Amino acid sequence: MSDWLKVNLTKDAAEAHWGDKALLSFTGNTATVHATERRRVQQAGRRLRSQGITQVQLGEGFDQELQWAFAEGFMSTLGGEQIRWAGDDAELDARLKVARWVRDITNKGPEQKSPQVLASEAASFISALGGDKVSYKMISGEALKDAGWTGLYNVGRGSVRPPVMLVLDYNPGGEEAPVAAALVGKGITFDSGGYSIKASEGMLNMKADMGGAAMVTGGLALSILRGLDKRVRLILCCAENLISGHAYKLGDIFTYKNGTTVEIVNTDAEGRLVLADGLLMAGESGAPLIMDAATLTGAAMTAVGSNYNALFALDQEVAGKVLAIASGEAEPAWPLPLEPFHQNECPSNYADTANSRPVKGGGAGGASNAAGFLSRFVPNGGKGWVHLDLAACFNNNENGLWAAGATARGIRTVARSLLDLA
Repeated sequence: MSDWLKVNLTKDAAEAHWGDKALLSFTGNTATVHATERRRVQQAGRRLRSQGITQVQLGEGFDQELQWAFAEGFMSTLGGEQIRWAGDDAELDARLKVARWVRDITNKGPEQKSPQVLASEAASFISALGGDKVSYKMISGEALKDAGWTGLYNVGRGSVRPPVMLVLDYNPGGEEAPVAAALVGKGITFDSGGYSIKASEGMLNMKADMGGAAMVTGGLALSILRGLDKRVRLILCCAENLISGHAYKLGDIFTYKNGTTVEIVNTDAEGRLVLADGLLMAGESGAPLIMDAATLTGAAMTAVGSNYNALFALDQEVAGKVLAIASGEAEPAWPLPLEPFHQNECPSNYADTANSRPVKGGGAGGASNAAGFLSRFVPNGGKGWVHLDLAACFNNNENGLWAAGATARGIRTVARSLLDLA
């Protein structure tokens, strides 16, 4: 036990010799956090981990939520840290297990996680939790083309490692049980931008462009650990967006299974192209609740920063419920505009729509226009559909709250939505 630092929490200020605004003080092998506000407690966890401390025993003063805030700050990019809770807590154990998986798979380099590997690891993770309640299939390469999944096939065909659609069914209710919810995740395991190539600095962290796939997988996993008893379909659209003689090009026109034609004016607006297939697949399930998650646009991060995820919905009732859930789960989300007219904000002379506007970043309102594009591929006029643009799921560099890399911020929102809304 001597190797473990005990950490207590108090609302009282530190003694004067620690400084007027001291967050931490120390006595022997005990640290005291002088804060009760969530953000400050997370900062304390980050500071201690940055000092090289790897083992902590949380003690007096911590409630469940503040223990989790500390853990979010204490978790590191390279791992190796150990946390003992203030008492036995199955919920915190579940969050930690899932958050670590989401962070680890997102932080892996692109050579370590081809589309096939991402799909396989997600299926294995859920299968280990759900046992015989889980079944799945993978559609890969030319089979995607044959089945009509044109967006995923074309985005991924520039790589020698084929694109893959994972279709996983978690069904605790038997063959006749209806699908209560469908989750769709963007799984671009590396994004060069294609022929609309990114600058080197913009490409560096594109291993994380599969953050949406990791997030919805993690959300399903956490809901299972919380006792999910409803049938859920998980759809991951996994591909590498690379340049080659076989890659898709500007000016190409795709025809989707619902008849929508799309002109490609920016090969770096690929996420919405693969999600369109996933949303069509989700619609085929008949699920009344459809949630998709993606690191879709830089415009969302420009709008809300890296502390919030951006939320879009045509169905304002479900949007309000998910926003309330996000707030209750301490994973802030913020609504950005989405109206039916946003479907037509990327016009084309040659197809029903373009996949973006032919200007840097998609132009003004880029995040809303991307969501408007997706709304063409959801059933029932968007009733029951929510789109999360994950501005808060990854940090390029360490800061006072987070280690560099994935944050897993969003798993609790997805999990609670499945439990409460599906």
